[in-house]
Amino acid sequence: MRILLLGSGGREHAFAWKIAKSSALDELFIAPGNAGTQQFGKNVKITPTDFEAIKSFVIENTINMVIVGPEDPLVKGIVDFFEADEELKNISVIGPNAQAAQLEGSKDFAKEFMMRHNIPTAKYGTFTKDTLEKGYAFLEKMKAPYVLKADGLAAGKGVLILDSLAEAKKELKNMLADAKFGEASSRVVIEEFLKGIELSCFVLTDGDAYKILPEAKDYKRIGEGDKGLNTGGMGAISPVPFANPTFLDKIKNQIIIPTVKGLKSEGITYKGFIFFGIINVKNEPYVIEYNCRMGDPETEVVIPRLRSDILDLFEGVATNTLSERDVQFEERSAATVMMVSGGYPEAYEKGKQIFGINAVTDSIVFHAGTDADGPAILTAGGRVLAVTSYGKNVESALAKSYKAIEKIEFEKAYYRTDIGFDVV
Repeated sequence: MRILLLGSGGREHAFAWKIAKSSALDELFIAPGNAGTQQFGKNVKITPTDFEAIKSFVIENTINMVIVGPEDPLVKGIVDFFEADEELKNISVIGPNAQAAQLEGSKDFAKEFMMRHNIPTAKYGTFTKDTLEKGYAFLEKMKAPYVLKADGLAAGKGVLILDSLAEAKKELKNMLADAKFGEASSRVVIEEFLKGIELSCFVLTDGDAYKILPEAKDYKRIGEGDKGLNTGGMGAISPVPFANPTFLDKIKNQIIIPTVKGLKSEGITYKGFIFFGIINVKNEPYVIEYNCRMGDPETEVVIPRLRSDILDLFEGVATNTLSERDVQFEERSAATVMMVSGGYPEAYEKGKQIFGINAVTDSIVFHAGTDADGPAILTAGGRVLAVTSYGKNVESALAKSYKAIEKIEFEKAYYRTDIGFDVV
């Protein structure tokens, strides 16, 4: 198979690493890729949302399958673009169409869907600029802390958790009337705050059958002890110690099955990954959010724990034969720790040379934000590297990742030393 993988982060490097192991692979292209993905295929300078450039490349290079890593092209309708084009319609795209991708692209759509299918989630209300006063009244009936979510995609920055009513009202106005997050906050979902501990669950589905992948837990805050600003993720572990078989069964029966069946019952074709952001509230699972793709950095621990041939699974999705495919997992645990640029998630510098990656032999170094300058590897993003290790348990996997990080250097490198602190 000739494969085009869209994206440039740690998630895509993990996919490329796994795809390269498949006996079905003939050639892999990554658009645009990073310094790490080029070890497993050919990087191509195409933006994942430039559908016309993707079309030209796919035709010229006789691509059989396109695997979509990030959410943007999915929400913007890359699947619909392929299906509507005579030259592209027979090429498989792994990812949901624009209607299905609204599970991530619109918080309000996701909430309404969950309500229709009795999927446990926090109580909520949705408001626009024209219903701002009703939004204030809704907030007055809520208890602190107050959760405000931009309805659309806001590059991971559209969720605010505020302790005071006055601040919540001010931010609601900023989001709706002053377009704090642009078009993404033209509608805002106000949500009841749920207190508990979070984890991420993933399924791959062809619209009928589904396969549950290993669960993971990621760490979003920049500072130790989960303090400070939110990031794209500072590390992840899998499996999650508190996710025992009983709790995972509840997720399957109360959330995963009703989601897959609900999509089908509404005539929504969903082919690809569904990411369930779950919170454990007194041993009961609630959905915080859906995403229409794999998470990052969760992919860097979930995909290494997948023993099956990933292209075989993707072929099952493309041909609606996923139920016939075998899924096997590593019994070993996996842990990843992100190395980030100094200053991230605020202002940071790029172009710092990275040393020592080749000295790491016991762990896998996934590139998240890197560029190659000849043989030199340079930083090119806030999150730079994800250092993933296996272990007999999460603790030993983490210890290996931290040992590997000691061999890697770049100017102002930063990482959290306490990934897994709350569950290990």
